[in-house]
Amino acid sequence: MMNKEKNFISAVIYIHNAEGWIENFLKMIIDVLEKNFEHSEIICVNDKSDDNSIKRIREVSGDAKATSITILNMSYFHGLELAMNAGVDLAIGDFVFEFDHILPGYGEKEIIDVYRRSLEGYDIVSAVPDQKRRFSSRIFYRLFNRFSKLSYQIDTESFRILSRRVINRISSMNKTVPYRKAIYANCGLSTDKIIYHMSGDKKESDKLERTYRKRLAVDSFILFTDIGYGFSITMTFLMMIMSIFMVLYSLICYLVMQPTGGWTTTILFLSVAFFGLFGILTIIIKYLQLLVDLVFKRKRYSFENIEKLTR
Repeated sequence: MMNKEKNFISAVIYIHNAEGWIENFLKMIIDVLEKNFEHSEIICVNDKSDDNSIKRIREVSGDAKATSITILNMSYFHGLELAMNAGVDLAIGDFVFEFDHILPGYGEKEIIDVYRRSLEGYDIVSAVPDQKRRFSSRIFYRLFNRFSKLSYQIDTESFRILSRRVINRISSMNKTVPYRKAIYANCGLSTDKIIYHMSGDKKESDKLERTYRKRLAVDSFILFTDIGYGFSITMTFLMMIMSIFMVLYSLICYLVMQPTGGWTTTILFLSVAFFGLFGILTIIIKYLQLLVDLVFKRKRYSFENIEKLTR
């Protein structure tokens, strides 16, 4: 006990149809926590699993001597982000581990390395596997980091640790957290990552999870990058320029070609109407962008740390 860490540690684990993986993974987490920390808890967030995952968790829970184990059963499939938000809200630890994926490719060393790194002054430390990313993942992260303008470049992560300060700040910034990695990168606190060698195969996601991830990727682009806003503004200005061109073209035709009666008036009316319409759309898009910034990115101020020089 004298050599164990005094900080209370919470581990939040996302569970969705993981009966083939959860038993060994949970045993490993229990062993790591009880060997290294005096006080710890494990929160298994069951995102509406329809296999024997919960049965396996109940069986393994008997191995825990000092670590408390809780199962948080979601009412229906929420997806990774909302389910993990629920687990983190329930956690009471000074530091909270977020295990988004049940992977066999890391163990005690990587978990403790991440914790030790957080003690060096980092509020968020992530574990990033050195495996080759899928093509779709590489494209997503490259575009997201290019257009999000975040100070921290997000990447594929297996798990991370959060300080209590991070959780408190995120709670004050947003009512909901639609994409945690983007919010963490935007919170203004010290962030770091550790790259580790991953061994073993990744748990295959089911159709429900794949559909959710595709939808999350689209939503994240809209909420946390300028791609949608930039595309909308660009198209709006192009259409406004085309409207001005049509006005000039119709006037030239009227003065030079003597077109059919009413044609010039119709084209002028349509061109001016479209110009006004796209002008209104520009204002609406700007207001929507401001609302997105206020709801999902709002923060009155952001600081990394406080250095007190005198007592």
